[in-house]
Amino acid sequence: MIETTTGTTAPHVVLAVTGGIAAYKAVEVMRLLQHAGCDVRVTMTADAERFVGTPTFEALSGHPIADDLYSYPDSAIPHIFLADWADLVLVVPATANVLAKMAAGIGDDCLTTTLIATHCPVLVAAAMNVHMWRNPATQANIEKLLSRGVRFVKPQSGLLACGDIGEGKLAEVEEIAAAALDALNPAQRDMAGMRLVITAGPTHEAIDPVRYIANASTGKMGYAIAREAARRGAAVTLVSGPVGLEAPRDVDVVPVVSAAEMHDAALGAFANADAAICAAAVADYTPAAFATRKLKKGADDLGTLNLVQTADILADLSRTKGGRVVVGFAAETDDLLENAHSKLARKGCDLIVANDVSRPDSTFGADTSRIAFVWPDRTEQLDTLPLDRVAAAICDQVALLVTGGRA
Repeated sequence: MIETTTGTTAPHVVLAVTGGIAAYKAVEVMRLLQHAGCDVRVTMTADAERFVGTPTFEALSGHPIADDLYSYPDSAIPHIFLADWADLVLVVPATANVLAKMAAGIGDDCLTTTLIATHCPVLVAAAMNVHMWRNPATQANIEKLLSRGVRFVKPQSGLLACGDIGEGKLAEVEEIAAAALDALNPAQRDMAGMRLVITAGPTHEAIDPVRYIANASTGKMGYAIAREAARRGAAVTLVSGPVGLEAPRDVDVVPVVSAAEMHDAALGAFANADAAICAAAVADYTPAAFATRKLKKGADDLGTLNLVQTADILADLSRTKGGRVVVGFAAETDDLLENAHSKLARKGCDLIVANDVSRPDSTFGADTSRIAFVWPDRTEQLDTLPLDRVAAAICDQVALLVTGGRA
């Protein structure tokens, strides 16, 4: 292993990229692992190189690409070198062909011989056509590999590149990276036994059957926190407004639409929880009356909309928490810390996570965020970080608060 700038060791991950249309997503997986502190080397099949060129992986990894058994600059025997170097081998994407070779013990290129020589955990993220995935031979190969201890991140169901619909779509890159980190560090289960409620996304406040009031929240932050907490052993109930995100694995998702529904679901789940993290961007107002038919321009008065305040989920959770933990979010466009301190005092929660959504690197939908932790007696400003690292920092604080440590 190599030493990181913080003095800790960087886990070694061999990323094995095979020839599927999802090969480009392996680049994103590599970047997430690097952000998490991993050192990544890449081995590729010749078919994979038809989808993503080796210069991309070489430039981003800082290592030569192992795609040939006879011309690897770092070793005359690349498959043995990589197998001995790795703490984890991650296959992304894994085609039906490579799964068959793994099951049969076939090594006919640098990637497959590396897999045969590997003596560390192997994680596979499969991606292929739905009929190839369902083929009995593929399923038998998967069962054989599972029996040997190979771990899998199952593909999603959806629209595939070929136009078919069904299982076979590569899992979200965040899920793959989280599974890889879990495989590397199974001992990091500091939230094991904790029961968390996390709210995420926007709410939609209906005006009539086709119109509603909403905001620009995508739910990415709440989903990232749920993924991280589940990875660290927590039992997570994710109360989610309408979003276009895949449900995190090992998380109980409760879908809701309105602020009232989110309020009831969150308080209901909190009755048996140790902590609540309110990352949702809940509408502050909802129409006073719902029109049961679509309002018509010209025929109905659309110029005036009577609004009433929605129930305050964060305040109500804080009011009932007793010795439990409640964390709120403050999305602001000005006077960030002042507004966050004010919200902390008004709501009565334990911690506010504040972010300036007027910043392009910290706004709704961004893949990074620049947050500040706000306690009654102090603040801590973090750098702009990828969402997975922000989620990890938030979970660090929640774990400390739940166990009684100083956050």
